[in-house]
Amino acid sequence: MTKDIHEKPDNYKSLLVNVEQHIATVTLNRPEIRNAFNDEMIADLTEVFKTLGANDEVRVIVLAAAGKAFCAGADLNWMRAMADYSYEENLADADKLAQMLKTIYECPKPTIAAVQGDVYAGGMGLVAVCDVAIAVRIANFCLSEVRLGLAPATISPYVIRALGARASQRYFLSAEVFDSKKARQLGFIHERVSEESLDDAVAEFCAKVVKNSPEAVKTCKRLLHDVAGADITHELIADTVKGIADIRSSEQGKEGVQAFLQKRKPDWLLAE
Repeated sequence: MTKDIHEKPDNYKSLLVNVEQHIATVTLNRPEIRNAFNDEMIADLTEVFKTLGANDEVRVIVLAAAGKAFCAGADLNWMRAMADYSYEENLADADKLAQMLKTIYECPKPTIAAVQGDVYAGGMGLVAVCDVAIAVRIANFCLSEVRLGLAPATISPYVIRALGARASQRYFLSAEVFDSKKARQLGFIHERVSEESLDDAVAEFCAKVVKNSPEAVKTCKRLLHDVAGADITHELIADTVKGIADIRSSEQGKEGVQAFLQKRKPDWLLAE
């Protein structure tokens, strides 16, 4: 049974949201303009990921899109309005986008980008902040900002992590379009599938995540963010030692080990 997280069905004008069997799906719903984002969509995405991140019924979040394109970056009408912004207004506006990306990146629930079409400019940031990305074979990718005299500054911390520094040097500077095969080779996406297989591939991955301990998954997300790229120092080692001790002594840690030894299902599965 689908659970609507809204008090009103029109809370999110630019998104469709539902929760079913512990899986939340957030769908970008501006297909007529290739799901380009504006200040409204940025606010909606920030709010919904905060809400879903705090919802105990949710164990995994899928970021999907309606129409032929996943996301074409910024809405042109929004960009026209920004042309008249003062420097201070540009700072405030860019900060809202940065906070939205940070909210998705730091969401305590695993996030999966279901990429059904082309991804351009700021849309690359939306894919990069998700933990896992599965794309259709026909999808194309492009960091097109320099063509417009701009730079992918706000999305850069996430895109460089997902694409790699060396590849980012090429695609930031050239604004070349690359296909899903190249995106897979570079590690920007994890899987490339046929259009007909996308929903099944996403559902299969979500089903695996839902079987795992919610608290352990949340801990793994923090671990990945803290350890990736960090120097292996005494402090980092001490943090990882504390991390395993904390999870071993946690309620779900104890339950998981006991369930394994007793050859039974852990209680987070029995509670479904």
